[in-house]
Amino acid sequence: MKSTIEAYYAAFNRGDREAFFALMDEDVVHDLNQGGSERGVVAFRSFMERMDRCYRETVEELVIFCSEDGRRAAAEFLVRGEYLATDEGLPEAAGQRYLLPAGAFFELKEGKVARVTMYYNLQEWLRQIGAGGVRA
Repeated sequence: MKSTIEAYYAAFNRGDREAFFALMDEDVVHDLNQGGSERGVVAFRSFMERMDRCYRETVEELVIFCSEDGRRAAAEFLVRGEYLATDEGLPEAAGQRYLLPAGAFFELKEGKVARVTMYYNLQEWLRQIGAGGVRA
């Protein structure tokens, strides 16, 4: 289980979307931070296309916690990012940089990610991009 979550974030950091999605169950549930849920790899791909267009992000200082039965995991990390293009409904992008604590909860099924629930402080992200971001 831990190796699946490590591979998930390694693929994310490399920008290797095919490896990233290969780790997911076809019916993966993606719970968006302060938003709704989406189901399926197709919906997740669409989400990531928007993310890749609007943001450049990497995960740092990753810590993974796993349940004894291997079905659930949690991850805590920092997201180092750059706001590249204005995302719908959000302030204008101007290359602002940010460093944001975040976390995710996972459910695994047959070794694949069946659910991922993301959490971060949206108000803190807005503060950072509104103030010109965190200097890297």
